[in-house]
Amino acid sequence: MRVAVLVTCINDALFPDTGKAVFRLLRRLGVDADFPAAQTCCGQPMINTGYLDEAVPVVRAFTRAFAGYDYVVTPSGSCAGSARHQHGLVARRAGDPQPAGTGPKVLELSEFLVDVLGVTDVGAAFPHRVTYHPTCHSLRLLGVGDKPLRLLRAVRGIDLAELPAADECCGFGGTFAVKNAETSTAMGADKARHVRETGAEVLVAGDNSCLLHIGGLLSRQRSGVRVLHLADVLASTGEDA
Repeated sequence: MRVAVLVTCINDALFPDTGKAVFRLLRRLGVDADFPAAQTCCGQPMINTGYLDEAVPVVRAFTRAFAGYDYVVTPSGSCAGSARHQHGLVARRAGDPQPAGTGPKVLELSEFLVDVLGVTDVGAAFPHRVTYHPTCHSLRLLGVGDKPLRLLRAVRGIDLAELPAADECCGFGGTFAVKNAETSTAMGADKARHVRETGAEVLVAGDNSCLLHIGGLLSRQRSGVRVLHLADVLASTGEDA
């Protein structure tokens, strides 16, 4: 089984430890994943903003970078959703063949762990009170369901608290947060309030973009709650938690 990791732009630029955590986790589980150096953006920002023609070379680069792999694993529901549900639209518009990255080949991390590797206990330890936010794309576009929660419940030492109104959007939405800042902030404030209600030390999610938004609000509120990607928790052995 040939596996590649799509680290994503935001992780590469702002959260490199999450990408490293994915590799540590996969190697612990016996998966020798590759990092194709030619990978760039998945094209989602352009596609979501309506710049479909400008996304054509990006989707083509994605297809070339990940050609020949059985699975492409990414710590992002939104990027996996873009590859599986948007790349075909861009390719058809450009008259290109169906991109190699579409379909079930590109998987969000929890999908790959549970559905492909068949594991929920990944040997992690994280002795903290945690609450989990299911991001919109993972919840609605990919339908990952309770896979992230099943993985978290198997983590040794974790105290997992249910997040009120968990399925409500945090308000980030990429360019939505820029174009509709007041609405985005109001939605994020609701999410931050629900997080504080749990008494959690750590907010976990599968997309660092959403955590960037919620975490900023939590920080301004001096809540003391830190945010952490699911991959970072699953890669933890307790000693580094």
